[in-house]
Amino acid sequence: MIEILNGIHETVAYDAFHGMKLYHNVQAEDYPLHWHTAMEIIMPCKNVYTVVIDGVPHTFKEGDICITPPGTLHELLAPAYGERLIILFDYGLICNVKGMDSLLHSLHPYALISREEYPELNKKLRFYLEEVSREYDNKMPFTEACIYSLMIRFFIALGRASFNASEKFPGITSNKQHEYIEKFMMVCNYIADHCTENINVDELADLAGFSKFHFARLFKQFSGMSCYEYLTQKRIAHAEKLLIQPDISITEVAMRSGFNSLSTFNRIFKSAKNCTPSEYKSLNRQSKNQQSTR
Repeated sequence: MIEILNGIHETVAYDAFHGMKLYHNVQAEDYPLHWHTAMEIIMPCKNVYTVVIDGVPHTFKEGDICITPPGTLHELLAPAYGERLIILFDYGLICNVKGMDSLLHSLHPYALISREEYPELNKKLRFYLEEVSREYDNKMPFTEACIYSLMIRFFIALGRASFNASEKFPGITSNKQHEYIEKFMMVCNYIADHCTENINVDELADLAGFSKFHFARLFKQFSGMSCYEYLTQKRIAHAEKLLIQPDISITEVAMRSGFNSLSTFNRIFKSAKNCTPSEYKSLNRQSKNQQSTR
């Protein structure tokens, strides 16, 4: 399934449609550690399937939907038999639509919508994926436009479930709930865009129009983590992209990712990724060496 692999970076070869590739995958074949700029959506149709992220395996069942955001380092482990729908989608095609960039940030490091835990949302998302599959396999006039519209509806359904205002901010009026959702989506986008800079909670609280204490409490309600944890997550994701570049040192990666010391970067990175930055950097080098000796 992986056609172009340079080290651990997969270049997705989109064929039939711009920014979309769909597989009915039946191979009992594992796929090694890799990453790509496409969003990956996997839905097992027969038997289970396993995605390994940060060294942790996540096995999901028939009808469950696993979503891996762009840039995520992962492995795929197949059972002895089975079938699964795999979609690689260039999320950049819809990132300019308001709200879609916030949704992307909320999916890290992965999202699993199981039939058991989220029956209604899973049913709705499966419907969209099955319609996409039908359109992809039976090409008709305007098929590409139809597929894009279905993918947008897929992510809208996912986003509305992820940013359910009444669940995030209970006990206040509906208008205020939606206002808060908009504000904190804006804050999350700001953090993602400026994570390498020296931003702090006071600055973010002012941006949202809340006191520091009130902001910290509401942010955790919204994102499920503290502001510092969210900022650190974005800095680690930025560092991952730099670490695969052979000509950038670990120290430079730390500084360019917003960390004020190499020791802090090493400690936080290892805690987040279960390996040191040096070990992570060597993954790409080892993979390239193995490919060159084949």
